[in-house]
Amino acid sequence: MKITFVLPYAALGGGVRAVAMIARNLARNGHRVTIVSTPKKNVPLKRRLGSLLRGNGWPSSGHGDPSHLDSLVGVEHRKIDTFRPIVDADLPDADAVIATWWETAEWVNTLSAAKGEKFYFVQHHETVFDNQPTRRVEATYRLPLRKIAVAKWLSELMADKYDSPDVPVVPCGIDHTIFDAPPRGKQKRPTIGMMFARADFKGSDVALAAYEIAARNISGLELKIFGEKPPAPPTVLPTGAEFEERPPQKRIAEIYASCNAWLFASRCEGFGLPVLEAMSCRTPVIGTPTGVAPEAIAEGGGMLVKPDDAPEMAIAIERICRMKEAEWKQMSEAAYATAARFTWENSARLFEEALTTISTSR
Repeated sequence: MKITFVLPYAALGGGVRAVAMIARNLARNGHRVTIVSTPKKNVPLKRRLGSLLRGNGWPSSGHGDPSHLDSLVGVEHRKIDTFRPIVDADLPDADAVIATWWETAEWVNTLSAAKGEKFYFVQHHETVFDNQPTRRVEATYRLPLRKIAVAKWLSELMADKYDSPDVPVVPCGIDHTIFDAPPRGKQKRPTIGMMFARADFKGSDVALAAYEIAARNISGLELKIFGEKPPAPPTVLPTGAEFEERPPQKRIAEIYASCNAWLFASRCEGFGLPVLEAMSCRTPVIGTPTGVAPEAIAEGGGMLVKPDDAPEMAIAIERICRMKEAEWKQMSEAAYATAARFTWENSARLFEEALTTISTSR
């Protein structure tokens, strides 16, 4: 098949990574894959000034920023010169054209039939993102595009709220050549980790608060953090916390593997790749019931806690850090076994099946 993905600004987000890895494996399976992306949208002056005043710095123009598409082999990446709607002239003729974000869904909906059957890869309920027009976002889920969801909860949401039943699910995978670790015991010093993000729905404030509560009862508790950007005022990292900005993938795997538990405190999450990446490095996850976490943690590789409940997350931190060695190893191995089922090769196979099944069922 000839397959085209339409992306907005391509950077280091999980949604871009999912498209990149699925596209790479579709190409390996013999499909001709093109990704078309736009530059970052211009930020209005008022919002730029607001960002500066809130301590978040002057928004980046995006030029030269790294992207998960940078090292793709076997996939054509077409970069549009300015942020604008994608039109027929920007795309090759294809069998399938796939929107990956609400704005791209609007664009794909207007393309001619020559660009391929129209799909919408739903990776989040995008009303949760700041500064997005809720009604327009919701309207895209009602467009006559064939949907594929990245998680079970999104497939159910499409059926319940947007009258789109039977949306196939294609979960994210894990690159096990990067995210892997040999069997181990607990760290000599109790250590937990988290990914920091400034977006409110990521729940970083809850994870930080949970660490501070747990640290009062666990002597020497360490906190390792990585993120695309460091915290900005009024958020302050706890004393002694280690933060690494944009570490490479191999280093992220080392961070996961150095922890007794990984905190996943999202209030809402499309999928939640860090859950499985941590598990693939044999690190149990303390997570909220969103994204892939309920299914993954249900198999014994961690603990589920209520959203927005720092005290409950702190109790889970204490329980895991105080576990006997054998009990912790059992949880660690369960986490590893769960993550082993998720591969990008399988994701690409399921994506291919979804394209073929939906297309032939018309």
